[in-house]
Amino acid sequence: MSLRDFGLLVLICLIWASNNIVSKIVVAHWGVPPLFYAAVRFALVAAVTLPWLLPAPRPTWRMLVVGVLMGAGGFALLFMGFKTASPSAAAVVVQAGVPFTTLLSVLMLGEKIHWRRGVGIALTLAGALIVIWNPHGFSLSVGLWLVVASALAGSLGAVMMKQIQRVKPLQLQAWVGFTSVWLLAAASLALEPGASDKAFEAGWPFVAAVAYSALVVSVIAHTGYYGLIQRYEANLIAPLTLMTPLMTIGLGVAITHDHFDLRMGLGAALALAGVLIVALRRNQVTPLLMFLKDRSQ
Repeated sequence: MSLRDFGLLVLICLIWASNNIVSKIVVAHWGVPPLFYAAVRFALVAAVTLPWLLPAPRPTWRMLVVGVLMGAGGFALLFMGFKTASPSAAAVVVQAGVPFTTLLSVLMLGEKIHWRRGVGIALTLAGALIVIWNPHGFSLSVGLWLVVASALAGSLGAVMMKQIQRVKPLQLQAWVGFTSVWLLAAASLALEPGASDKAFEAGWPFVAAVAYSALVVSVIAHTGYYGLIQRYEANLIAPLTLMTPLMTIGLGVAITHDHFDLRMGLGAALALAGVLIVALRRNQVTPLLMFLKDRSQ
């Protein structure tokens, strides 16, 4: 990989990591309801990418399901999780999407699991469970379980996407935005009365956060990432994208003052080691993991 492209990947991972911090601040510190935030984000994404919406991919019904899973489902659950979960913990737990994608690929694509990937899956799940579990009693973190559900939705969407041919990056963004905005807006109106008031209270910083999340993250960073995937093998890109959770942990500790102790460190180490083992194995799941990594931000 050239130094220029490596620098681009570092910048993309930093953008993704910083977006986790921005999302946490919006829903937890400013009190903007998560469904409303997600709806506004995808409304902007849909508006910007509208020229790429047509012609519709075939089968269209599958593209609609993928859009809902990766947009309304995945991001709504993720932002709801950020209400109580720290960005650092969420960055580790969302790695559960790796074993989810692998297992769904076995069921839906006929992929085979060998023992090394089995070890990687076990390590990733063990690390995520260590982070999720609340050591003070037997209760579990609701916010982190929502992050797990978000990872599952994204994984299912990624595997279904494999069954759709020739969808370009900006076309995917257009369909995710188009299918998600209506569901999220309706859900916010029904479940989050007065949501817009919180956004107006936040003022221009909220506008900047939405613009950053929709334009810089969803359009610019994701498009650059797809370009790297096309130029380099997935087995080279996959390990390097582990910079994103590591950067999120660093930014979370520095900016949102996330609690990071030995338990979190152990869980993060196990989860990321498991992801690395799975990603380095040559198989048809690795490209799906690259696709999932892109859609988890």
